[in-house]
Amino acid sequence: MVSYPKGKIKVLLLENIHKDAYELFHRDGFDVTLVKDAMEEAELIERIADVHVLGIRSKTNVTMKALQNAKKLMTVGCFCIGTNQVELDEAEKRAIPVFNAPYSNTRSVAELVIAEIIMLARKATDQSRDVHLGKWNKIAKGCFEVRGKTLGIIGYGHIGSQVSVLAESMGMKVIFFDIISKLPLGNASSVHTYEELLSQSDFITFHVPETEETKNLFRKEHLKVVKQGAYLLNLSRGKVLEIEALVEGLKSGKLAGAGVDVFPEEPKSNDDPFVSPLQGLPNVILTPHVGGSTEEAQKNIGSEVAEKLLKYVNNGSTTFSVNFPNIELGSLKSGYHRILNIHQNQPGFLRDINSIISDMGGNILTQNLSTSSNIGYLSMEIDKNLGDELKDKIKAHKHSIRTRILY
Repeated sequence: MVSYPKGKIKVLLLENIHKDAYELFHRDGFDVTLVKDAMEEAELIERIADVHVLGIRSKTNVTMKALQNAKKLMTVGCFCIGTNQVELDEAEKRAIPVFNAPYSNTRSVAELVIAEIIMLARKATDQSRDVHLGKWNKIAKGCFEVRGKTLGIIGYGHIGSQVSVLAESMGMKVIFFDIISKLPLGNASSVHTYEELLSQSDFITFHVPETEETKNLFRKEHLKVVKQGAYLLNLSRGKVLEIEALVEGLKSGKLAGAGVDVFPEEPKSNDDPFVSPLQGLPNVILTPHVGGSTEEAQKNIGSEVAEKLLKYVNNGSTTFSVNFPNIELGSLKSGYHRILNIHQNQPGFLRDINSIISDMGGNILTQNLSTSSNIGYLSMEIDKNLGDELKDKIKAHKHSIRTRILY
């Protein structure tokens, strides 16, 4: 259906994306390359020049410089929840929709949060280490059941709400804080302020995106507010917690323990070393950004994002794109061509296009237009005898950014 031969459409999948994604592209006839590790900016700038479809996870940053050199890039897939590693506004201006997987690994993260809550409450990782070293230190002091304890959830979205349900099933009281009004599940209840949650919670878990507002959301000043003996967990974004504040809270005894899966600076590959001030502190669980790293989650993410990318390349659908006007398109009708155009969102563009078609004596079967503040995305099915000529005329319009045709 695409106008460009699929065998010449280059797909680059980085960071050991699940093989199911590779297979989906390969079976559909695309030229696919699978790379194990992330790429630094300089390498990505070089490799991206002739790539049409790029797949990444959380460690590769698609910067403005990289996008400026991506002359052929049609779309980017983030095989994870977050998309802050991509310059979304720049991608939009360059007619590059970005897709992600906001739901596929939510259960995996939620289960690890619950597991870490129990392990921290029982000091289980420290005890396991001692036994491995031949030390037999059987004590109950400082070890608690989680039943009856209060769990505070910062960010009551897809993951936070699942954690809420699982925690309640174990007898925990759940409170949450979110900047957007959310319907509580079960017996969970919202609190009015972030500080209120910190002061009431025995366990505090963060499930927020990385934005300017969430950067260092927990800082040294919050040590005065947080409940004595609380536990902090961060399986969301590395810059949400100020590491120095966490270290101070743990060393002073204000915090009883912590579980950290994400860090401000992370190794680009498994072969690189990792150093953190949190290493060696008691009752601290450190994991290498594996909250969503289960076989089930990675398989689901691989399929979900790959299918969105294929749908866009093959028929033009942008449903669920995070930075692009959303249009859902079906199969192309026999006897027609589909023209897809991304243009600057300026008054009169659609009028000009319809005038061109009218002057050519063309017939429009369907026409869909969706806009953002910056761009418009137009899909039209037209008589096949007008296809290539009309495409060229639309492409020549002063506000047009990118035009392609599907046969």
